[in-house]
Amino acid sequence: MATQRLYFIDALRAFAILMMLQGHFISGFDTSTVNQNNFLYRAWLYNRGITAPVFFTITGWVFMFLLERNPIKGWQNPRLRKGLKRAFELILWGYALRLSLPYFLTTGRITKTFLRPDVLQIIGCGLLFSMLLYLLFNSLGKLRPLLFFAIGIGIFSTNPLYTDLTFEKLPLFISAYLTKANGAVFYLLPWLGYVSFGAGIAVLMPKRPKKLTYWAIGFLTLGYVLSFHSTVLIHSLSKTLSSTLLNEVANNNFLFIHLGDVLMLFGVFMLLEPLVKQSLWQKIGTKTLSLYIVHYVILYGSFTGIGLYKFFHHSLSWEVAVLGALCFTVGVTALVLAYPKYMKPLVGRITNTN
Repeated sequence: MATQRLYFIDALRAFAILMMLQGHFISGFDTSTVNQNNFLYRAWLYNRGITAPVFFTITGWVFMFLLERNPIKGWQNPRLRKGLKRAFELILWGYALRLSLPYFLTTGRITKTFLRPDVLQIIGCGLLFSMLLYLLFNSLGKLRPLLFFAIGIGIFSTNPLYTDLTFEKLPLFISAYLTKANGAVFYLLPWLGYVSFGAGIAVLMPKRPKKLTYWAIGFLTLGYVLSFHSTVLIHSLSKTLSSTLLNEVANNNFLFIHLGDVLMLFGVFMLLEPLVKQSLWQKIGTKTLSLYIVHYVILYGSFTGIGLYKFFHHSLSWEVAVLGALCFTVGVTALVLAYPKYMKPLVGRITNTN
């Protein structure tokens, strides 16, 4: 069976990972000298907040797409085994990158931050969640997209109910996965809502839509409505239903707004697909895990405890931080792209010589 790639998603992943690289660099090395009310800074900060919703929505979309396009359905679908392997790989990498070997070897203990999941663990859980959705509702046919969208809406609409729950009776290893109140950077709720929306899109769209422009216009339109009008709509609905919960959602409506941003980005990259297909941009989008691992080691000093943050944390002017972010992003990307062709054979020759 021929491989069917969604090239615009690869390009969108490239955009998201590059935004993450520069975002992590700038936020770590310069915050104090920036005018918080500066338009460019606020625009940068807002766009940085879109990165995680993009990754989680793509997680649900791509994996459900792969499950759907396989002719073998249900438990026998070979993509389930591959997805399970990938999910645990991401979760293990997430913990490995949090491990400081010098601290562990000198104290024999692990830090609390090690027990709190980061984005890789939650993306891994997103894959498991997608598999669960597939197995539970595979028999519902055309109703599945509506169900997946309903699950996403339900997770977003109930956010005020669970966002501050700590689940104190559970071990931190488990409770940290559930909500932001336990101190983790990422958590299952509400991020699995984006995964559910992505899964719904994968089932709703044809495996390879012939009229991608029409779909792009649809995504742009719906995304615009969610980004710029969802708050008013939810406020109106809360008044109609006399719902305090919906009023709270409308007062802090970042989830639906960012979903709209994600849909508009999908629309833009669908329109750009002829330009990014089989391009360097698309190639970067296939290396997101490697880029994440390399950038994490260099910035935060995974394993060794010696990273750039150790020496330059919040100590650069904004001009130097911006220039450094550009160099860091280009450097990490070049390193990851060059490794298979140039560095891996060199490492192999050195190893064989020794």
